[in-house]
Amino acid sequence: MMDGGVVTFIIAVLIVAVLVFVAILLTGKRGHHFNVQAYQAKFLEIENKLRQENPASFVTTIINGDKLLDKALIEMGVPGKTMGDRLKRAGGKFTNLNAVWRAHKLRNAIAHETDIEISYKQAFNALGIYKQALKDLGAI
Repeated sequence: MMDGGVVTFIIAVLIVAVLVFVAILLTGKRGHHFNVQAYQAKFLEIENKLRQENPASFVTTIINGDKLLDKALIEMGVPGKTMGDRLKRAGGKFTNLNAVWRAHKLRNAIAHETDIEISYKQAFNALGIYKQALKDLGAI
């Protein structure tokens, strides 16, 4: 038969273990909370720079939309060395992952190809994709 002190010790250890488990559950991550106003303001600034009569704005709005989405992924703690790595890991968070990849690939083409021409429609569509992606993450 066990001595009363040992039984008390075992009960105390079990109680502490349960309390630690409950504390972990209560303080665990429930999802990232963005500064939505700041993201909305930044996205609006990017959107407002897109001008049909200014082809240079097509490129900058795509690049800046991509950067803002990447910033949100980093802020959420999505791991990866590149945005492509982060997109692979965060894919389930987007309503249309294929569209997000298309927009990101367009950004990569801008960054790496010398003679690429972007249309207003491509830039407008890419911005719409980035906007939805940021909404999907809860950033805007």
